[in-house]
Amino acid sequence: MAEPTPAVEMRSITKRFPGVLANDDVSFSAQPGEVHALLGENGAGKSTLMNILCGLYRPDSGAILVNGRPVEFHSPRDAIRAGVGMVHQHFMLVPSQTVAENVILGLQDVGFVLQTDAIERKVEAIGAEFGLPVDPRAKVWQLSVGEQQRVEIIKLLYRGAQILILDEPTAVLTPQETEALFHTLREMTAAGKTIILISHKLGEVLSIADRITVLRNGKHVATVANEGLTRPQLAGLMVGREVLFRIEKPPAKIGEVRLTLENVEARNDKGILALRSLSLRVRSGEIVGIAGVAGNGQRELAEAICGLRPTQSGRIHISSRSVTNAPPIVMIEAGIAYVPEDRSATGSAPNLSIAENLALKSYRRRGRFFLSRRAMRDQAEELIRRFNIATPSPETPARLLSGGNLQKVILAREIAQQPLLIVAAYPTRGLDVGATENVRRILIDERNQGAAILLISEDLDEIFALADRIAVLFEGRIVGEGDAGSATLEEIGLMMAGAGA
Repeated sequence: MAEPTPAVEMRSITKRFPGVLANDDVSFSAQPGEVHALLGENGAGKSTLMNILCGLYRPDSGAILVNGRPVEFHSPRDAIRAGVGMVHQHFMLVPSQTVAENVILGLQDVGFVLQTDAIERKVEAIGAEFGLPVDPRAKVWQLSVGEQQRVEIIKLLYRGAQILILDEPTAVLTPQETEALFHTLREMTAAGKTIILISHKLGEVLSIADRITVLRNGKHVATVANEGLTRPQLAGLMVGREVLFRIEKPPAKIGEVRLTLENVEARNDKGILALRSLSLRVRSGEIVGIAGVAGNGQRELAEAICGLRPTQSGRIHISSRSVTNAPPIVMIEAGIAYVPEDRSATGSAPNLSIAENLALKSYRRRGRFFLSRRAMRDQAEELIRRFNIATPSPETPARLLSGGNLQKVILAREIAQQPLLIVAAYPTRGLDVGATENVRRILIDERNQGAAILLISEDLDEIFALADRIAVLFEGRIVGEGDAGSATLEEIGLMMAGAGA
């Protein structure tokens, strides 16, 4: 019996950037009616390959076939005409416009006068068919993150896409929203559509994918059917070695209170109250995980603690020292370490060397008027060895490091100060399983040595793996708090969605 014609086939794709071979003779295919997961470490070439498929990049060599026919894409518009579309991790919506207006944005065949009612009816029909409920008349800014993702998917379906690429689609969803999304994906594949899923979450991949393709260092490693596969087997294919998913975590030796927040309120960048009468304590020797869907005050919480955002009311103490609305230098001197969510823009100076980045918090102690380059290099070499940072030299610009190694630079700089409190915001976001394992081990080691750690993450697997106590943040309030050992995924997920708030 002849093999069915793939919905999409990429043959011997090669793509080079200056100094980087991103895709090295990669072949990939996906069948109609399947969910095909694409896995690989950071820098493995996944995004490059899919950006070629959706028309953002052109390959240096190789061929693309859609339903057996050769195609050439010069833009995403060419790809969508061929039935291929991509939902990017960062949504491309206009907040001030309605759902319907966003869906038709960029279309050339809508006519001079918009048939608004007809467009809204079609959006509603697509939503009903595939389990994507959303009000076509609502403004995008009024929607939850999960609803905005539905709009992005409806945009592609409205344009007739048969092959949909989803980049990290569950990164900003609650467990319940993730379950609903996976139900939608099954509805779509039952209708004959092809789903290509880029994800770092191995458990989710194993629960939804029919087949899995693994890339490593720009090369195709394997394409396997999802039958009897385990997370360790997949992780081993991705990184080429055994990965330990259970980090040894001895019982917490909880000591004095290191962080006290009392009725703290703070506004976001739009001037809207983002933290509302928030109270919390974190003690030495424990990790407190802050669970919540993105946009519920996580960023404002971290920045208020670290002196980067003023509070409107309430009090913040580090140990017994009041630091309410103190500048960042005072927070640093009080013993706060900060691992921000944006490791490139906030956590590092990309154009400075690794040695200079590692000295950003210690240079004041190295001389009042002149810095010793030798001392900076010696410190950098010691921290590079201690934290196993892969780099040619301490003088290498930070921008040239992989995401995992840049995160290790930030952790090394912060932990070298022997802080009383570590505020870690999304410390493994976007990292592959190997880099994630390293970062989590570092945090556990610091907790075991007596540091107090506030872990902010949307990854519930991470929170349950690391936290001793979990607090749920919803609309700027702590709506639930309890021991991580007795909490359940369902309970936390419901609170993240606002149940009982």
